Amino acid sequence: MLVVMQSHATEEQIREVCKRIESLGLKAHPIPGSIRTAIGITGNKDAVDLGVLESLPGVVECIPVSKPYKLVSRDAKEEDTVLRIPTPSGDVIVGGNHVALVAGPCAVETETQCLAIAERVKKSGARLFRGGAYKPRTSPYSFQGLCEDGLKILAKVRATHGFGIVTEAIDNESLDLVEEYADVIQIGARNMQNFSLLKRAGRAKKPVLLKRGMSATLDEFLMAAEYILSEGNYNVMLCERGVRTFSDFSRNTLDLAVVPAVKKRSHLPILVDPSHGTGKRHKVLPLSRAAVAVGADGLIVEVHHEPEKALSDGMQSILPEEFAALADEVRQIAAVLHRSVN
Repeated sequence: MLVVMQSHATEEQIREVCKRIESLGLKAHPIPGSIRTAIGITGNKDAVDLGVLESLPGVVECIPVSKPYKLVSRDAKEEDTVLRIPTPSGDVIVGGNHVALVAGPCAVETETQCLAIAERVKKSGARLFRGGAYKPRTSPYSFQGLCEDGLKILAKVRATHGFGIVTEAIDNESLDLVEEYADVIQIGARNMQNFSLLKRAGRAKKPVLLKRGMSATLDEFLMAAEYILSEGNYNVMLCERGVRTFSDFSRNTLDLAVVPAVKKRSHLPILVDPSHGTGKRHKVLPLSRAAVAVGADGLIVEVHHEPEKALSDGMQSILPEEFAALADEVRQIAAVLHRSVN
């Protein structure tokens, strides 16, 4: 159910509608738009009495939402969501006419490694730095990350170079620390349907980057985002990172068709990860160009200055000079689409 407010509805009228919704044992989700505010209603197992709400001051109409994802759909918010991520060097804008560049190593290994990579990718225009302090790995014997020590290294990168930090939380305990140190909380592909973790991310005060599961359908992807929004965190970015197919020439199949599909159904911004999406260094640049061309709101790219020594995913990590070429080319493509890269 969606309550559409008048364009001149006051804050007090919006609050009164929310109070009435909650008095019915339901949850109200005010969603501001450029023209008017809509209020999503969740928690209703039966039909809501429309007359009770439509008679309230400031209400235009009540609209049933047929899709299972209520808050992430275009029904709830027609215009694109644009996120502003505060960083020491100013806000990074994701969505709308802005394309974000997120770059850094797969895993945080040492302070020297991270600072060296950060210095190089900053020169190419990246303003968000990625790096895993917690690494969910297929093998229990693989490098699992430096945990809080890794987060402290990322904090040093943030302080030294002014980056916003994007890093993954793998469970509720690690999310507490990630929320303390990072600017964006990443939920990885393996945890896309970890519903308790999604709910915890929904109660966080930081933006969330939600990666698509390895075999997730579009509806499952959007429903995972719905878990986060339903808990009150509306600052969510989606991320396509490739799905499992019968392909034998790449690590995953990067499903770029999902980008316009998401934009048709949802107002949330969507980024693309061409590194995990291909698993091959030489494929990252061409797939990055394609991702921006089909409308992606950002790229999250693995960069390492010594990929042959990387403790995780060295084969898909590009060199800093390759990232510089990538940044230059995607800026040219973005300009054709009347967008800017930040």
